[in-house]
Amino acid sequence: MRLLLVEDDRDLSSAVKKLLEINKYEVDTAFDGLEALSYLEYGEYDGVILDVMMPKLDGIGVVKKMRANENNTPVLMLTAKAEIDDRVLGLDSGADDYLTKPFAAKELLARIRSITRRKGEVLEAYKFSNISLDPETFEIKAKESVRLTSKEYRLMEYLIRNKNVILSTERILDSVWEYDTEVELNVVWVFISSLRKKLEQIGANCTIRSLRGVGYRLEEINV
Repeated sequence: MRLLLVEDDRDLSSAVKKLLEINKYEVDTAFDGLEALSYLEYGEYDGVILDVMMPKLDGIGVVKKMRANENNTPVLMLTAKAEIDDRVLGLDSGADDYLTKPFAAKELLARIRSITRRKGEVLEAYKFSNISLDPETFEIKAKESVRLTSKEYRLMEYLIRNKNVILSTERILDSVWEYDTEVELNVVWVFISSLRKKLEQIGANCTIRSLRGVGYRLEEINV
């Protein structure tokens, strides 16, 4: 499996590259956003590990250009920022997942496995209310359509399969994230927030309700 690692801290880049190569990944490295786009133009990758804060063009700009060019390679964003709004911005820009620095090697490897796992799988189409999920393009459609990241797709699929059921944060983590490592519980809130915006954007007749202290539920709304 071939990955592109984009990180301007050369010491960190070298350490991460060695870790990935030990775990049988082929790795190309870029050190700024424009160099990353050059690699992506001429190379085929199974995943991109992309730092947010970089010279010339930041990670948000890179992933926006990727998606505008219909490059749907899974992207894991690395960020030192801890605010939820910053994480949601990355997801809204087209990233598939994020990992906050500093991170453990075990978690980085798990996130990479997670974002690349569904590539090439045959997926079942799902529908609820006036929305439908396209398993080929990862688009969610209602009055309009918008592309979901692979993680958003998996979360939306899980919510539809359990429509009108209250799902705890822990249950969602176990079912959607699937890896055995310590993950911040608010990662679910970040992805729920991003999905809500996209549901509103496409004119969906449903929303994801929060039940304080209990969990989340996908349900229809009065229109």
